[in-house]
Amino acid sequence: MSSSDLHLFIRSKLFVKHLLMCISAVLVILVLAYLWLGAYTNHGTTVEVPDFKGLKLAKAVELAAASDLLVEVSDSSVFILDKAPGVIIDQDPSPREAVKLGRKVYLTITRTVPPQVRIPNLIDVSKRQAEAILYSYGLKSGKVEYKPDLAKDVVLSVSFRGKTLSPGDEVPKGSALDLALGDGLGNTEVNIPTLVGLTLEEALFVIRGSGLLPGRIEYLKTPSDSMSAKVVSQTPQPGDTMLVKQGDAIHLVLQP
Repeated sequence: MSSSDLHLFIRSKLFVKHLLMCISAVLVILVLAYLWLGAYTNHGTTVEVPDFKGLKLAKAVELAAASDLLVEVSDSSVFILDKAPGVIIDQDPSPREAVKLGRKVYLTITRTVPPQVRIPNLIDVSKRQAEAILYSYGLKSGKVEYKPDLAKDVVLSVSFRGKTLSPGDEVPKGSALDLALGDGLGNTEVNIPTLVGLTLEEALFVIRGSGLLPGRIEYLKTPSDSMSAKVVSQTPQPGDTMLVKQGDAIHLVLQP
């Protein structure tokens, strides 16, 4: 075809018709593709990410499904002393962030099985120091029991679930260990002092001077001056037993 014939063909109605048809077809395809892509990707449709923190995984899955979202655990190796196992502590995207429907939210949850830790040597350590050491190991103190010993508030033994532990024994991280502490009195025994006839002030002085404690104090009549009221009876009495342990209590009955 010569250049003149080509020029005539381009200017012909047939060529213009086919050109317009091709352009129209391309535009229709582009519009349809745009509409399909928008529908496929939920173009313009978003949902607010729920706050999953503090929930168990099963509850998070249920809540995500209600919002047309998906969840996936990205990290389950974290252990936090004061957090329950299997609880969500972080998420990506963040709560209340707007995302498209079907978006996957990645979750970080605490370990369901805590790691084992070796307990340190706490014997002869003060109560305050023991609690600080336990915390640094991811442990905590549980029940505290006082036993006769001259060293006051010093650790005598450590136990877990009724079993006495030795340094190096393993327990689950986060466990509460029971401590036996010295009461500062020991097993020292003293004679029961005679308090009948003394004023309350004098009796308290003698009781404390003997390493004992004042117990229940009763009055036969309400005194005008409690400290000057006199002891009329005591429990235990000097004749009940020869000796009592330091730290034991003596109960008094007084009258004006």
